[in-house]
Amino acid sequence: MAVSADRPPAVPPLRTLAPAAAALVAGLALARNLAGIEGTGKELALSALLGIAFGAVLQRSRFCFYCVTRDFLDRRDARGLLGILAALATGTLGYHLLFGAFLPDPSGGRLPPGAHIGPVSWVLAAGATSFGLGMALSGSCISAHLYRIGEGSLASPLALLGAAGGFVLGFLSWNGLYLGTLQAAPVVWLPASLGYAGSAAAQIGLIAIATVLLARAHRAPPAAAGPQAWWARRWPAHVGGILVGFIGVLSYLRLGPLGVTAELGSLARTAASGAAWFPLRLEGLDGFAGCATAVKETLWSQNGAFVAGLVLGAFGAALSGGDFRPRLPGAAEALRALLGGLLMGWGAMVALGCTVGTLLSGIMAAALSGWVFAVFLALGTFLGWLLRKRRGW
Repeated sequence: MAVSADRPPAVPPLRTLAPAAAALVAGLALARNLAGIEGTGKELALSALLGIAFGAVLQRSRFCFYCVTRDFLDRRDARGLLGILAALATGTLGYHLLFGAFLPDPSGGRLPPGAHIGPVSWVLAAGATSFGLGMALSGSCISAHLYRIGEGSLASPLALLGAAGGFVLGFLSWNGLYLGTLQAAPVVWLPASLGYAGSAAAQIGLIAIATVLLARAHRAPPAAAGPQAWWARRWPAHVGGILVGFIGVLSYLRLGPLGVTAELGSLARTAASGAAWFPLRLEGLDGFAGCATAVKETLWSQNGAFVAGLVLGAFGAALSGGDFRPRLPGAAEALRALLGGLLMGWGAMVALGCTVGTLLSGIMAAALSGWVFAVFLALGTFLGWLLRKRRGW
């Protein structure tokens, strides 16, 4: 029976399913091989599987912090930002339930194990502003550049290369920042003073206020030109946000908080550690929770497996949705990707994470550092957006 010209087929064609299935098989094979590593194999395999799911969700829901901010600034399309709020609400509720099991009394001076709760100071504000500016210049945050590699982006590897250089600059500036500011900066965990109920209520209240304001400012975009097959349609932003929040809670329960920069930072630190100008000791860095970096001694780490799975998951999702479109960047775009990556890398290093680690995982954990990062990230992103507009980029 012929299919109507204005009605997409109900079943994906083989040319769509086959490459996506191949990507999924490759991801499962990676997880199976990692599971065989003695000692840490099960954790590595689970990290890879969570990364596959995370990458697919990011790609299908277009969960990119700069893209959704630009949509709102350019067209008052608030759907993407509302998706981020959905992720924060889901993660907040899930984290608080887990905290009650791990640490029944939050007022005892202890912090929940491994949660991304960092120091609050001008260094955090500077790092978040730098990250937001770099995100705008390069066109994506670090997590979005990773999923865009799965879409065939040839500019994203340049941004990640720049980010690695930014991490090195962050390591070079770390000791001065730590000794001058960070060692005395307060580490504020909201449940310690508000209790779990008060902390959850305060965060959900703030998220609700932001949701109402964005919903009122939202302008519905024009309807799509024609019907799309279900497998080619992007997922609604709020669906992607809820799934991101759920994956974040599951990751914290089984492995640790979500983050995407620890492996990149560790590679940069390992590559630079033999240089005479590189500090042998980074004061106090290992004492902070966050996207921790270390000189690599083994091939695979949990975060490395997660990032590899993320790229594979995004690749499979892009193939199935028809979004795999390699494109060679021009010279100006490549330069912006490198410079933006450099700013993001420095910002992520001194802020102990990026939009996933410090913002998403931090706010879900009720860390004041996550909220401060979000405010100054918005400032840096707005400045970068203005610069792009004025330069015509």
